[in-house]
Amino acid sequence: MVESDCLRVVVREYDDEKDCKEVVELERRCEVGPSAKLCLFTDLLGDPLCRIRNCPSFLMLVAETEVGQGGKKEIVGIVRGCIKTATCGKKLPRNPTSPYSHRPIYTKLAYILGLRVSPSHRRMKIGLKLVQKIEEWFRQKGAEYAYMATESDNKASVNLFTKKCAYSKFRTPSILVQPVFAHNVRVDKRVRVIKLTPLEAESLYTRRFSTTEFFPRDIGSILNNKLNLGTFLAINSNEEWAGLGRFLSSPTMSWAVMSVWNCKDVYTLEVKGASMVRRGFCKTSRLLDRALPWLKLPSVPDLFRPFGFHFLYGLGGNGPLAVKLTKALCGFAHNLAKEYGCGVVATEVSGNEPLMLGIPHWKKLSCADLWCIKRLLEDYSDGDVGDWTKSEPGLSIFVDPREL
Repeated sequence: MVESDCLRVVVREYDDEKDCKEVVELERRCEVGPSAKLCLFTDLLGDPLCRIRNCPSFLMLVAETEVGQGGKKEIVGIVRGCIKTATCGKKLPRNPTSPYSHRPIYTKLAYILGLRVSPSHRRMKIGLKLVQKIEEWFRQKGAEYAYMATESDNKASVNLFTKKCAYSKFRTPSILVQPVFAHNVRVDKRVRVIKLTPLEAESLYTRRFSTTEFFPRDIGSILNNKLNLGTFLAINSNEEWAGLGRFLSSPTMSWAVMSVWNCKDVYTLEVKGASMVRRGFCKTSRLLDRALPWLKLPSVPDLFRPFGFHFLYGLGGNGPLAVKLTKALCGFAHNLAKEYGCGVVATEVSGNEPLMLGIPHWKKLSCADLWCIKRLLEDYSDGDVGDWTKSEPGLSIFVDPREL
């Protein structure tokens, strides 16, 4: 094996015309799931940029090295980065009694995703070089902070960012995954689900969630994206609905909201490494569920072939029945995912999220996540929020579906 000090690696911008096939093949060779569980592999549907194309500003870099005497070049690593403006705190209210008196504090925030290094070229500092190069681009674009997400038990990734790249462990959200059964999930008839227009959804999110950490300032772009399948508001069926304007000025006692993002049209996943016994059990559960749908058996979809999923984001709510209403929305989302032929529905929430109790999920498919953060521009004024990297976590976070 070539020593890292002798290996000549060039990091350059991705070229869609000449690099696409090789990058997709590299992606398929690299594990992207929790190492302690079944490994998830991603199929990018032939477009390595599909995970970042919807972001306001993005870049993809490749690490390339020469192979053999003929000067043939091989791509051995990739990284993606995107930049947006997002909430990092909130200003103190002038009128503490007003629910809308808090104002968000925004920062220019960069995100690192899709860092991959070929299995045959790991431990050669290629990942480090890719991160350093993408950070240079972040600084040139004026990003104040950069963050990344990884599985909490991925020691190699955590060590790279915290020990070699000076990132700090910041937030520990949970990825919650629910399989899509062969039967529809029953949605409580006492719950009314209202589909909001993108403009209505933008008004609701801006009024009620703009001070939540990581809330994107361009929320309208997300809600109007073709991958967004809609924003849904749940209230008790006996509550009067007089339109969003009335709701914003005088909300019902309890309510919940969420949006659905169609990841199925972006990339697919596939579970690898399952035993024949487990595969057989899962297949039997599906056959029984289809034959006896009235029993509502918790069947396991075929996750051992490429499958798509829907991502639930923007979850929020208020009132004593908010958890119950959230559960109803998740049931509604499950049935929508079944219509689209998805294998699972997934979401990501803060570890402190009060509504987590209303989100159905299987522990076998779910996992703990870790977000690490770094301040890139030290000469920024601390302003109202101070150094965000040292702030205490809030109850909720806003997970941007464009960064999955």
